[in-house]
Amino acid sequence: DTVSSDEEAKALAKEKGITTSRILEEANISANILTRMKRNEYISLESVEKICRALQCDISDILDFTDEGK
Repeated sequence: DTVSSDEEAKALAKEKGITTSRILEEANISANILTRMKRNEYISLESVEKICRALQCDISDILDFTDEGK
């Protein structure tokens, strides 16, 4: 299972001086996507990829991979 980490994305954005508005604009996503990420709800891999491009980061920088079955 994968869990998106809103906190990690926010910290990375802050470190790079990138605002939420800029992420939304550069990634061409709705604010709803970031809200869903904040709530650890499903977001598509396409959305994750767009966010990563806007933040100029790797997927592992904003996603935590966990195995909830263990």
